[in-house]
Amino acid sequence: MFDAVLFDCDGVLVDSEPITNGVLREVLNESGWALTQAECMQIFIGKAVRDERARIEAETGKPFTEAWLKAFYERRNARLLAELKAMQGAVDAVSVVHRQVAGRIACASGADRAKVVMQLDMVGLLPYFGERVFSGHDLPRSKPAPDVYLAAAAHLGVDPARCLVVEDTATGAQAGLAAGATVWGYCPEGHGRAFDGMPVARVFHHMDELRSLFAAPLAG
Repeated sequence: MFDAVLFDCDGVLVDSEPITNGVLREVLNESGWALTQAECMQIFIGKAVRDERARIEAETGKPFTEAWLKAFYERRNARLLAELKAMQGAVDAVSVVHRQVAGRIACASGADRAKVVMQLDMVGLLPYFGERVFSGHDLPRSKPAPDVYLAAAAHLGVDPARCLVVEDTATGAQAGLAAGATVWGYCPEGHGRAFDGMPVARVFHHMDELRSLFAAPLAG
């Protein structure tokens, strides 16, 4: 069906969003911005924290500094190392997809690359991706701009139009669509309303569905 598959990381391959956003809410509250967990998730899911610099400064009344960001990263990473797990079914799904597209897969995230590599390694997924890990932090624009998906497709030598992007947020789906890829929306909880009004080709709710869709040709 596709020549390559490009995965988002957080919320697609690893169940990191509640952990990361829990820590972010803590440090923002400590800085003077009182947020509920739901509010924090709504504002920051699918985005790089540094891209919300202006709003953080406005809400906290304090400058957004590299020291503050470094302290957040350190606390976040400690919590991830203690608690992170793969999304249910993700390892099996990635294994099948990797085989079906002859290894032409990549991880394209809006998070910093060190975090993405750490997470993939923790849950046993890094061997499938190797060096094919891309971060919006390393490019002129992060999601919802298409840069990270365009970079991943170019590295694989595949036309973006022949790529499948697997995303769990509207921000990420917008990036995949802007790159010219087919986008499937992953929504492990709820009904996929995050993708309402967006031309995503499919919404699925469990990684077993992705595995089955790619494993099917093996039976033929």
